[in-house]
Amino acid sequence: MPDLTPAQMAVLQRLVECGFTPVAFPLYPNATGIRRNSIAALLVSDESGRLRILGQPALLIDGNLTVRIERNRLPVFVWKGREVAATPELLAEIAAFSSELSRLLASLA
Repeated sequence: MPDLTPAQMAVLQRLVECGFTPVAFPLYPNATGIRRNSIAALLVSDESGRLRILGQPALLIDGNLTVRIERNRLPVFVWKGREVAATPELLAEIAAFSSELSRLLASLA
């Protein structure tokens, strides 16, 4: 995980209080991971020093961030040969995670 400012650490602490868990993703050493259940996102510092979401939150497979692709015209999340169907329920769960995380980051800025 990158070095965080005291203000960023306070934001992470508040996220923990809201049920999120910080996690390190070795493939992304310059980002801070945050997860809840099987969904995670990468957080990075913006120009003003606030934390923001990098890219899109994603499903975790074996503790690794997945990529959403289309296979046979159906959306799936993949990680090294493993895949999980991107069901409407799963997509809704990821959207809710993203919305709540975005809302919290904005309110804690």
